Amino acid sequence: MYTILLVDDEKWVRAALRHTIARTGLPFEVIGECTNGLEALDFLKEHSVDLVLTDVRMAVMDGLAFVTALKMEGHHCDCMMISGYDDFKYVQHALRSGVVDYLLKPVELEDMKECLEKWEKLRQKNKLPTDAFVEGADTSELSTIEKVIQYVKSKVPGEVTLSETAKYVHLNPSYLSKLFKDKTDQNFVDFVIDIRMKEAKTLLERTSLRVNEIADRLGYSDITYFSNLFKRKTGVTPSEYRKRMQTI
Repeated sequence: MYTILLVDDEKWVRAALRHTIARTGLPFEVIGECTNGLEALDFLKEHSVDLVLTDVRMAVMDGLAFVTALKMEGHHCDCMMISGYDDFKYVQHALRSGVVDYLLKPVELEDMKECLEKWEKLRQKNKLPTDAFVEGADTSELSTIEKVIQYVKSKVPGEVTLSETAKYVHLNPSYLSKLFKDKTDQNFVDFVIDIRMKEAKTLLERTSLRVNEIADRLGYSDITYFSNLFKRKTGVTPSEYRKRMQTI
């Protein structure tokens, strides 16, 4: 059974898509629904899916920005775009960005079935044999520092502390702090700030969230502190950064 995530800002559209997918009789199951690209990225940090069906036009983060972020963050799932006729120029851009296929609204049963069957055949064709994987290369062999880095990234957006990270890797916080500094030449706290500021840049570039909403999402209750920290790291305030990126 293949898993699907639906991303559309209209609930009735998601319900219709879910119903149409079920009616195809193909081995696909919708395991999640999101209202925009940003919400979908959050969902994908906690869940693995085989295929994402996303609308083009959505508030906060639209389909094109979502597809770009999906690729940059290294999610291993395919994406199929859903659009109206007026959005086709956006779909052309999305296809160049790695979208595997597209469906036009309203999505008819036969069109959905054809797209899913085509995707399934492509998936089977590209599937690697089990002996193609390197023996012993599993997550249990990751180093402690690699586990820490992965853990921090999985917690962003939001706050992550040295104590909870140390607990995750079963180490004393003081020892982890020293180990991290020795292996990366960077303090743990500075590393976390860098990761959070990188996420802040992404949200400023690709969403319509206000600066205070971005600060809150990243775990900063004090917007002034967040803005000053962002400026210290980038040289400009969050608002100035967003204006600058919009002119590029």
